[in-house]
Amino acid sequence: MESQLDHMKDDLTLMANTNYMLVRHYVLDLDVDFKSKVIEGIIVLFFEAGSQYPKTSNSGKECCQSQSDETCKVKACEPCYMPVTTVSACSPKPKYNDFAVCGEGEEDISDKNGNHSNEAQASGISSSKDFCDIQNCGNKDFLLVLDCCDLSVLKVEEVDVAAVSGIEKFTRSAKLTDASKELQNLRNQIVRELVTLPADRWVEQLYYFTRCSQAPGCGELLFTTGTWSLEIRKAGIQTPTDFPHAIRIWYKTKPEGRSVTWTTDQSGRPCVYTMGSPINNRALFPCQEPPVALSTWQASVRTAADFVVLMSGENAAEPVQLQEGILSWYYYVTMPMPASTFTIAVGCWQEVKQQDFTAAIQTNTMFSLPSSQADFRWHEEICGHVEYPCRFQDPAARLQAVIPYRVFTPRCLTECCEEHLLQLIPQCLSAAYTTLGTHPFSRLDVLIVPSNFSSLGMASPHIIFLSQSVLSGGIQLCGTRLCHEIAHAWFGLAIGARDWTEEWLSEGFATFLEDIFWARAQQLSHDEVKGQQELKALLRWRRLRDEVQNSEEELQVLRPKKESTGETSESGASIVKHGLKAEKVFMQVHYLKGYFLLRSLARTIGEASYLSSLRKFVHKFHGQLVLSQDFLCMLLEDIPEQKE
Repeated sequence: MESQLDHMKDDLTLMANTNYMLVRHYVLDLDVDFKSKVIEGIIVLFFEAGSQYPKTSNSGKECCQSQSDETCKVKACEPCYMPVTTVSACSPKPKYNDFAVCGEGEEDISDKNGNHSNEAQASGISSSKDFCDIQNCGNKDFLLVLDCCDLSVLKVEEVDVAAVSGIEKFTRSAKLTDASKELQNLRNQIVRELVTLPADRWVEQLYYFTRCSQAPGCGELLFTTGTWSLEIRKAGIQTPTDFPHAIRIWYKTKPEGRSVTWTTDQSGRPCVYTMGSPINNRALFPCQEPPVALSTWQASVRTAADFVVLMSGENAAEPVQLQEGILSWYYYVTMPMPASTFTIAVGCWQEVKQQDFTAAIQTNTMFSLPSSQADFRWHEEICGHVEYPCRFQDPAARLQAVIPYRVFTPRCLTECCEEHLLQLIPQCLSAAYTTLGTHPFSRLDVLIVPSNFSSLGMASPHIIFLSQSVLSGGIQLCGTRLCHEIAHAWFGLAIGARDWTEEWLSEGFATFLEDIFWARAQQLSHDEVKGQQELKALLRWRRLRDEVQNSEEELQVLRPKKESTGETSESGASIVKHGLKAEKVFMQVHYLKGYFLLRSLARTIGEASYLSSLRKFVHKFHGQLVLSQDFLCMLLEDIPEQKE
């Protein structure tokens, strides 16, 4: 990696060295404590070694592989610090209480900078000073870098996956010797075999991920924490191939951590949820934030029996009682996604039930008419993504116009959701299906989030957060916002931006498609559709004009990194341009400029041809990351006369 990332104070740094080691699966085991406002637990990460690690010279000049390159050059004996908007403090120790149960955990012995002292903890964890001294003295140990902030990391250890009963099926070795090198290779081989199992063995894979996550430790690892990262190494290990491929981290969040918000819902009950922070999930669990780090995950979350845990998982979890008053909720995903899409909401949510079962059946039937088979001829092609149980290859999923859905809300908003929201969901889902085809995700939860939510909506895999404001806006606002968030299932989630600065690939498409979905959901006539869309275009144009006149020009660019869009450092670290700019949260320029670009293309080539190209794009690129040119090049292949 180059010695220093070229970033400004408002840029978000993505420090994980994903080109050297890539997380393939996370196993989280968490307790939620509302009294101390802390989430505490364990995360186990399963890795695959990358192929871009540079060979180290005899002099050890390439020993610094992460942001520690910058540390070693600029602050030789201090952890690397980058600008941060708030000051972190240690969280209190969680205890049993009326709302949740947590393990007692370990005493937090970190100092105010997050560094760990050998004197305070006789476990071999190095201090930050010792750590930097080792690097500067030419040590060639490999350094694993994870994105992390606002967390108290208590302990890091290697997991002895070879100790799991029945794991022999994942080894090619005929016998095991006591040689430590061979044992290390065996453990890593087991993880390599496990993370590369074929898609039709996903149930077995999850089972062994669970078993391996519970295996005993086989040695603590050295670590240090910085403002934006957690750095881990094992003494004597010099390459990613030899570095432990399964590690376990004990940690707890801090009440002021910026990945989740602790608040009360509209009924006055405590809750916590991921609200779409600019720093994503690095203050919820140590992870690899760059979008290229596509991974699967599974999570067990324990909380008091009064609470419901919703997550971005494939399964509609049913709670299991562990002891009186304590429930455990388990979710999982088998489609590799960026860690930023992990979503959790814990609160006293009330499920809104459909009162008239007959009406529900009629609604689903009325809006479940699939498009012609010709529109979906690309289903026969082989998917271009990494292997996983893909719905685009499932004949039953391809015919499912309305996926299973649930609605959750604070108790006081139940009647309002019954009146405005519940009836719209099957209509909007079916309209999306008739436009784009197969739903990428197998189910949908919709949650009305607390009033401190700063947006109208947020989409994650299998779950949508909606502001209570959409309910007061009646059918029109509720329907259009729901359509916008549903559109993100295809654009933003199933197809992600390889570079987060190209957010128009998500928001521009969702803004354009919300009009198409909503018109079809209402079953409007051609003239009604045209009138509605022209009016919306005028209102958006005025909003865009005002924003352009009253914002910094550099924040208005759809591709702020220009020719370097999508590029990373040698290690995989990169930046999100203006990612921490406070005013950017409230800007819609990427929504609106992207919308007008797509609207112009549709008007140029005709809406029918354009929507056909969108369906082709979805079938070709679902489960993958794209740049702007991927879409434009594919579009021009279909309409070569427009290349000029």
